[in-house]
Amino acid sequence: MTLTSTAHSVAVPATHARSWLLVAGSRPDEFAAAANSAADAVIFDLEDGVVPSSKTQAREDVARFLAGGGTGWVRINSVTTTDWSADLDAIRGLPGLSGVMLAKTESADQVDRTAAELPHTPILALVESARGVEFAFDIASADATTRIAFGTGDFRRDTDAGAEPDALAYARGRLVVASRAAGIPGPVDGPCLTGEPELSEALAVTRSMGMTGKLCMHSGHTGIVNRELSPLHSDVTWAAEVIAQLGANGENIADGSDRPKLARALRITHLADIFSGSA
Repeated sequence: MTLTSTAHSVAVPATHARSWLLVAGSRPDEFAAAANSAADAVIFDLEDGVVPSSKTQAREDVARFLAGGGTGWVRINSVTTTDWSADLDAIRGLPGLSGVMLAKTESADQVDRTAAELPHTPILALVESARGVEFAFDIASADATTRIAFGTGDFRRDTDAGAEPDALAYARGRLVVASRAAGIPGPVDGPCLTGEPELSEALAVTRSMGMTGKLCMHSGHTGIVNRELSPLHSDVTWAAEVIAQLGANGENIADGSDRPKLARALRITHLADIFSGSA
């Protein structure tokens, strides 16, 4: 059994958000429901989720929602497109803007340029290509990068990689190592486009690779993601016992192997506290 989160009384910070729900910016009728879903974070999509002919209207609808009391993240188009500037102009300074997901990130410079246009705005860098994976550490090290997300669909199109976990293991591993080396939280994995049982199987891969969040295309997936990416109750119990035995500050440590055990116990307890506050 795991800790669950189906409604939020306290927001989960972006650094620990498990479920990231993507909502097409061209579907304003779905904005309010998404914002009230179990998702830890909601991303209003102005990139691939919107056809070119609808992007102007989508920008207006998203901006209206974020200016009128709604909150959320916005996926903006790649720095290499003219839509990037238009997206920035539409959302700059909006009170409900929580952060931006930068599509097709391939360099730290692209993060820096976006940050210069949106000062003090967290950036979720979406890595979707072989070049992005190769420069993952630089991207993760950019000052404004809050986390990295893995765009599995576009990555597969770019590399001809299969959908099997083994085919994407190298890219996932690179993003995990880059994030850790840069001192930012674990990356957000790509979405599962179907439902159960494939979603739970995909989340098992997410956890085993060291990733700590998942993109969601359907609001019904968010509760499952939150459950599967939260500490197990058995882990929380184990952590409490370890801390009681060794001391929260390690005052009772008697063996070198106790230190990593205590560190893991403290991390589990910290996450459990964060996620229980959001339930």
